[in-house]
Amino acid sequence: MSNALHHTAIIEKGAQLAEGVSVGAFSVIGAEVKLGRNARVESHVVIGGDTEIGEGVHIFPFASLGLKPQDLKFKGEKTRLTIGKNTTIREHVTMNPGTEGGGGITRVGSHCLFMVGAHVAHDCQLGDHVILANNATLAGHVTVGDFAIIGGLSAVHQFVRIGHHAMIGGMSGIENDVVPYGSAMGERASLAGLNLTGIKRRGFSREDIHALRGAYRMLFANEGTLEERLSDVETHFGQCAPVMEILSFIRQESTRALCQPKIAKAA
Repeated sequence: MSNALHHTAIIEKGAQLAEGVSVGAFSVIGAEVKLGRNARVESHVVIGGDTEIGEGVHIFPFASLGLKPQDLKFKGEKTRLTIGKNTTIREHVTMNPGTEGGGGITRVGSHCLFMVGAHVAHDCQLGDHVILANNATLAGHVTVGDFAIIGGLSAVHQFVRIGHHAMIGGMSGIENDVVPYGSAMGERASLAGLNLTGIKRRGFSREDIHALRGAYRMLFANEGTLEERLSDVETHFGQCAPVMEILSFIRQESTRALCQPKIAKAA
């Protein structure tokens, strides 16, 4: 299988292109870039730095990937950006590599969708099947779990964690960690319940959904300390894997507080 490289594209010496790669007009592929099998780069794309693009990734015009991160502490150290297979990167998306202070690598998973103008900053760690809608932006060191969705025009504060299957409403400002399966929204976002629509669409059982709802009520009730509520949830719903995932997420060390409901209520 041959590659389809437009005659105006610039492929710097050292770049590694697997079979079936296509590169459109006026795109620039840097010397340290690796493009996986059947990766498709449209016109006017710039990919630089130590960047590895997975199999079947589709990159649309004016995307900029792997260039110097927007961090004043960055001094040109050797860092990387990796993007998993079958991810779609639409127009004007920007993704930066890592920094020495953040582990040196930005990771983007497989089967993700980044809509127009989305931004993934240095040292972010994204799972699989993540969606960033138009102009959603992640600051540095953000972690996003599998199947999470970030609504359009939303901004996520640095070091925030967003759990698996979470839903962030459009035009939200996320300052604190959002639990797995949670739904958050607002100018300074608060937790609005569970992402029940997403959970149902992904085929979770009625038993798991029932357990998640009960655990949510307990976790964000007004009575007792957080540790007491965590213990109660584990006692009542310890056999439910999604609930235990939430407990594990909360117990992990974090520099950010936990996103809370404005008023504790049932999901």
